[in-house]
Amino acid sequence: MTTTFSPDKIALSDMLRSVADGKLQLPDFQRGWVWNDDHIRSLLASISMSFPVGAVMTLATGNPDVKFKTRPLEGAEPPVNARPDFLLLDGQQRMTSLFQAIASGKVVDTRDARDKDIQRWYYVDIRKAVDPNVDREEAFVSLPKDRLTRNFRGEVVVDYSTPELERAGGLFPVGLMFGEYEDWAEEYRDLSPEHKERWKAFRKAVLEPFQKYQVPVIAMGNGTPKEAVCLVFEKVNTGGVSLTVFELLTATFAAENFHLREAWLGDSKSGVTGIQGRLHKHPVLGNVENTDFLQAVTLLATRARRMEQLQAGKTDSEAAAVSCKRKDVLKLTLQEYQAHAQAVEQGFIRAAQFLRTQKMFTARDLPYRTQLVPMAAALAVLGDKAQSVAVQDKLAEWYWNGVFGELYASATETRFAKDFPELLAWMDGKDAPDTVREASFNVQRLDDLRTRNSAAYKGVYALLMRDGAEDFRTGLPATDTAYFDESIDIHHIFPQDWCEKHGIKKRVYDSVINKTPLAYRTNRKIGGSAPSVYLTRLQKGDKDTPPVEGKRLDEILETHVIDVAALRSDDFEAFFMARRKALLDRIAGAMKKPVVGVEA
Repeated sequence: MTTTFSPDKIALSDMLRSVADGKLQLPDFQRGWVWNDDHIRSLLASISMSFPVGAVMTLATGNPDVKFKTRPLEGAEPPVNARPDFLLLDGQQRMTSLFQAIASGKVVDTRDARDKDIQRWYYVDIRKAVDPNVDREEAFVSLPKDRLTRNFRGEVVVDYSTPELERAGGLFPVGLMFGEYEDWAEEYRDLSPEHKERWKAFRKAVLEPFQKYQVPVIAMGNGTPKEAVCLVFEKVNTGGVSLTVFELLTATFAAENFHLREAWLGDSKSGVTGIQGRLHKHPVLGNVENTDFLQAVTLLATRARRMEQLQAGKTDSEAAAVSCKRKDVLKLTLQEYQAHAQAVEQGFIRAAQFLRTQKMFTARDLPYRTQLVPMAAALAVLGDKAQSVAVQDKLAEWYWNGVFGELYASATETRFAKDFPELLAWMDGKDAPDTVREASFNVQRLDDLRTRNSAAYKGVYALLMRDGAEDFRTGLPATDTAYFDESIDIHHIFPQDWCEKHGIKKRVYDSVINKTPLAYRTNRKIGGSAPSVYLTRLQKGDKDTPPVEGKRLDEILETHVIDVAALRSDDFEAFFMARRKALLDRIAGAMKKPVVGVEA
């Protein structure tokens, strides 16, 4: 693959004119303009001192094999039918900042240092610009839309809202840098002999460097193949916000007139829902990202390549590997994407259905979002076979080993590539995946689970609901409806207030061992009371809650693997030790293997 690059230099004024005329535009996959006020002023100061601010990279249009949807740089309003001669691949932040500040003729919509939206006009303080003892960046200032400066009480301190007031304050509008500034300058020089001399120095120090400034341009010819365009774009686009693999793949597919962004996000104007919207209808998939989806597609695509090569006679070591690393996603062809995308979408939906059987209802309660990737890929291949009890049981065993083994916390791409084919092989009667065989859970780990930051913490919570934990007040198990209607969440069994009063350390009472899934209203009924008190309260009932018969309440407590006698007698230590053992048994049952460190 050969690519022609030609270095060049183009006058800044000509570059800005090309932006205004629409001769220089952006490929639509580019992210938006993000530079703030400080960045803009610093860039203007650098230009005024003839400092290099980096080359820009352009791509000549006209190649029938490299077609991108285009858009003007932000703030530019070229003629409606303007067709670009060049696309800006690198340098968007710099060129947009310069165009908006100098050539747009409009107030600049930007942000301050605290990321708050602001509107600014840009000026050069003439006195500071010609003073060799003043840092040049201090000479470039910005004013709000009304061009008034105010004190902290909001009172106007200085007014620069007219050309006369600008001249009196010695602020030269950056918007006149390449425009008709002679009238402005003539009246400034007429103010005094000192102003005349100062203008002469300003012209030499600031205006001439701007007017002579040459922008280094690396131009890619219109014979450049689309693969090279996307590769180069990935390598050079580091000045603003680095692009995701989704955005880079959008560039590749756009070359074949397929709009990946619209496929993912949908089209609000036409009311078409994209893949994201269809997946996010399932609350447990609410955090699935476009990269997750593409990784699952890539797993299927690389598997298909490998199978084809094996059938063609290549050995295991010679055939392409199943993988979904960044480089593999970027190699995904449009044909491969279209061949597998629908099946992968159904795979994610099947994953949501499976997770509901495991009592995971929302993205917030999902131990690992990343574990969805190999799961969805495997379910995409299995299709209707995934509904069989044998597949569901193996899938559950693999899933809980991943959760309690905490194997999806890092190096996930490598694990994806192992788990996906190994899961399929296991369903076909082969050996269990490494995740199932290698995962372990240590008894001490249970004591350390205190917050949702831990996947295993969320796993214990879901496992209790999966195994039939009923609400203390209503006696209802966790279902989709009950979960959302009753606002089920994980709450303390021995309340925090009671534990604090009885000298129990936070690291102990905040453990998942002292927590269980309960409805919001039930937790309010418990309050900060001793268990013996709130259990009696539940048995008696009140105007809002019917009474719960004592034996039935004991049965409910047992669904939470709670030692009833210890709880009713407020014996925290006996309760804690008994529940610790019971939870470890539950975890061992889910993983189908003993917990490490349990006493014989």
